[in-house]
Amino acid sequence: MPPSDTNSEAIDYVLHAAQEHDVKFIRLWFTDILGTLKGFAITIDELEHVLYHGATFDGASIEGFARSDEADMVAMPDPSTFQLLPWRPRSNAVARVFCDIIRPDGTPFEQDSREVLRRNLRRAADLGFTFYVGPEIEYFYFKNPDPKNGKIPEPVDEGGYFDQSSVGSGPDLRRDTVLALEDLGIPVQHSHHEVAPGQHEIDLRHTNALAMADSVVTFRLLVKEIAASKGLYASFMPRPLTDKHGSGMHTHVSLFRGEENAFYDANDEMRLSVIGRRFLAGLIRHAGEITAVTNQWVNSYKRLVPGFEAPVYASWTRGNWGDLIRVPSYRPGREGSVRIEYRAPDPACNPYLAFSVILAAGLAGIENQYPLPEPVERDIYAMSDADLAEIGISRLPSNLSQAIDLAERSDLVREALGDRVFESFIRNKRIEWQQYERAVTDYEIQYFLGRL
Repeated sequence: MPPSDTNSEAIDYVLHAAQEHDVKFIRLWFTDILGTLKGFAITIDELEHVLYHGATFDGASIEGFARSDEADMVAMPDPSTFQLLPWRPRSNAVARVFCDIIRPDGTPFEQDSREVLRRNLRRAADLGFTFYVGPEIEYFYFKNPDPKNGKIPEPVDEGGYFDQSSVGSGPDLRRDTVLALEDLGIPVQHSHHEVAPGQHEIDLRHTNALAMADSVVTFRLLVKEIAASKGLYASFMPRPLTDKHGSGMHTHVSLFRGEENAFYDANDEMRLSVIGRRFLAGLIRHAGEITAVTNQWVNSYKRLVPGFEAPVYASWTRGNWGDLIRVPSYRPGREGSVRIEYRAPDPACNPYLAFSVILAAGLAGIENQYPLPEPVERDIYAMSDADLAEIGISRLPSNLSQAIDLAERSDLVREALGDRVFESFIRNKRIEWQQYERAVTDYEIQYFLGRL
């Protein structure tokens, strides 16, 4: 199939930009089903051919990709994602471009994370909506150059929430990261020190979900590369320190119809429309089912515990910061900013799949006209289990095994991910849980070895 005129123009731009900036290598990027960045490099001499025809690779060893009898895959670059990598030298520069994975016959590969999200976005588009996302990404900087050395990770600074001190290298690393993100065309809204020592947060300005998923994957690599250049390392592990807060990725979502925010209603007390309320109701109803995707690791559930500002119950609020969903206060004149903040995801998830199930849950609420339960106006952690049950508030899964069980029974998650990704994801997570169950932890050695 010949490229469209629009795509030809984008390809011409890439070829011109590569020549202008002395690009010698281009990294072709994609992710496996766990959200791990994968890819391979081509030289500038191959770029034009690959932009038009893609690059063939063996997908048999990529997690969740092909079976051995269908290993040949094609990485087809999306020219709109071409960017120079700012941490690489400007001479003989290196660029990256995200790829869609297709079969040799040109059909989309259904286990490509980008294709999963694109399919869910098409469903939203069929209903007249564009899905916008703005994540708040938290992470840690540590001094230990080798996280496998058996020592407790040592944060690079002793800062606390919103601290402005420049003592320690954390603020400088964060500054360098923000500048590099802007070089990559990823706009930043805010950045600051978080609650725990060595913990930082960078908030990305909202954009369409596919571009944002690409940005989150780029963000994670960028943060690690900049830290490594200083002899440090960065971690997106949801809870790396036992007695400190974990790292979340609070995800602000909204639906637009053209230029109009479909979540905005001037006549509503919260300025939240019926569509927004039903989307919120969908998230509440399906929260337990989608948690295995938004919080996909064993360690994710060490963050979702009481006392550390992370959500534990499927509840929503207009003010409290401990609930699963928050509706931020409306500011006059900013109709486009009316949104829903979904606070469960952590920064180690596969953003393509996480955004897919969040969107699917919200659209289910709209299509099925789910009623919205009343908001929680008091401290939910001071309420008894009986009180919570009486008002219909359920607990989120408390470990990965519970989350897998809920996801496996969910028609919504299966439909959002597609059969092949769904089955591969569940199988992979079952293996992770089984390995975790067999492992003897440091806690057990410390507390039981000498006394039992």
